[in-house]
Amino acid sequence: MDTDNGSDGPYNGGIDQALLQQFSCMGTSDKEELINELQKLLCGKINHSTASFFLDMNNWNLQGAICSYLDTQTTTRFPSMTLVDFVANETDSVEPNVIFQKSWHITNNGSDPWPAGCYAEMATGSNETAKRTAVPSLQPGEKTILTVTMESPATPGVYQSKWRLCTPNGSYFGDDLWSFMYVTDKCTVSLTEQLSQLSELGATQPMMSPQNPFMPSRSQVGPSQENFSPDGPDSAMC
Repeated sequence: MDTDNGSDGPYNGGIDQALLQQFSCMGTSDKEELINELQKLLCGKINHSTASFFLDMNNWNLQGAICSYLDTQTTTRFPSMTLVDFVANETDSVEPNVIFQKSWHITNNGSDPWPAGCYAEMATGSNETAKRTAVPSLQPGEKTILTVTMESPATPGVYQSKWRLCTPNGSYFGDDLWSFMYVTDKCTVSLTEQLSQLSELGATQPMMSPQNPFMPSRSQVGPSQENFSPDGPDSAMC
């Protein structure tokens, strides 16, 4: 297992004290704003529910929530996960408002088993219909196929979402899992499928060698020309 402390941003080697002081002087009572600021200070290492938990535990004091979180990280060891590869189970384009699935091949690359109750959730993205997906407790070196169910947006366009694995208490661990979808209208999808079928049919036809335009066909060659040989007795030269 490895701790999900990260190595980028102000979280590298500890919280930037100047930045922390700036946020502690905000004096805001907006809970959603405090949750967002806590996630920024921790470089996105915790999700919304975990940030809300630490803030509520500290009466929504930002500095107190950060200290409480860092105290837990000194003794907490996180599971390890790495992405093996993507599983091709979705088309390049999907129609609007269509339920589809996305899968990743993942493995426990750590030295300890994953605790029971881990799950995958969408960390960033605009797909509000995406649901949490339970993840099995993998032993070290064990692999599995993680499949999540999503619904394509109603408006055509290119969309992406990032999924993360979470411990039972909501802390992220492992590699980022990305999903990309191309939402097109029904006519475009139908045309793409037809073009694909035509391409497949054309690929089965044998290649025809081009005919030499300077070589007459057999139907144009007379009998005397067929029997003519440049090396025959009549062609002998002195």
